[in-house]
Amino acid sequence: MTTTTRQWLLNGHPRGRGIAEDDFKLVDTELPSPGEGEMLLKTHYLGFDPAQKGWMENIADYVAPMNIGDVMRGSGICEVVESNGGKFAAGDMVFGTTGWTEHLVHNGEGLTKVETSLSPTAVLSVLGTTGLTAYCGLFKVGKPVAGDTVLVSGAAGATGSVVGQLAKIAGCRAVGIAGGPKKCEWLVKEAGYDAAIDYKAGGVKEQIKEHCPRGVDVIYDNVGGSILNDMLANIATNARVVICGGISRYETGQLPAGPENYFNLVFRRGTMAGFIVLDWAGEFPGIRKRLEGFVNDGSLKYQEDIQQGFENAPDTLQRLFSGKNRGKQLLKL
Repeated sequence: MTTTTRQWLLNGHPRGRGIAEDDFKLVDTELPSPGEGEMLLKTHYLGFDPAQKGWMENIADYVAPMNIGDVMRGSGICEVVESNGGKFAAGDMVFGTTGWTEHLVHNGEGLTKVETSLSPTAVLSVLGTTGLTAYCGLFKVGKPVAGDTVLVSGAAGATGSVVGQLAKIAGCRAVGIAGGPKKCEWLVKEAGYDAAIDYKAGGVKEQIKEHCPRGVDVIYDNVGGSILNDMLANIATNARVVICGGISRYETGQLPAGPENYFNLVFRRGTMAGFIVLDWAGEFPGIRKRLEGFVNDGSLKYQEDIQQGFENAPDTLQRLFSGKNRGKQLLKL
């Protein structure tokens, strides 16, 4: 028996520009019955990340290219509706890369059973790629030690807000850069940052000097561009600069110009490195348990911005680039 489902397909490669409404196409598709070892899944939630624009542009060579007509790539939480000897049983909730589809037939490869004492949506936020990226970037690349000053750009975002809290758990001083007084207030009062810098108020370099008088030991950059340039101007000796993302480039599709202050890495004997979180995939189960423990003992808080309705998937992705989202961007179908 076939199943009719709605899917969002890729309809344009947004290179050199922002995402447009017609970059996606909503279609009805007939799915076959699950074959041997396969399952019919029903999607309950979708997760959204800035990296999805890079996937649409086909500039991210760590994932397969996307062709026009492909189901839009993305993460999701699904219920197993029917299992034909599949990896999971009917009724199980699973998560992983599912794509923008209301139903799908899947063999279970790369999917993980939802097993957490937190809300199930946590597997797409603090226990998902967001939390794993924050943890691995900070501890595997940044390698903070107690007493360090950690400076985070995009600090009110889903990943950045977790980075600062993990830095505090490690005994560091955490300073965040975010846009607007409300986000900065949340960073200090709720996320536990020691100080917050509002880049929209201007004078970012001067604000960094004020809040990081001994210089910055660890930079965790989610933005790139001029913000990274201002952060590099204030690094301490032996600083570690972690390059996680570059949201400043997503609207133009162009890579930002190299930072003017990169030679401070020589003067301060610093290092700068990028990373792909998948490099530590074998450690994800253990890292998830640590993150869940931090949430349960009250030392780690997280936000989720949950929109409604499958038809709103493109608009929900756009929220990441307009600054509308607060925390991890999700969509409930």
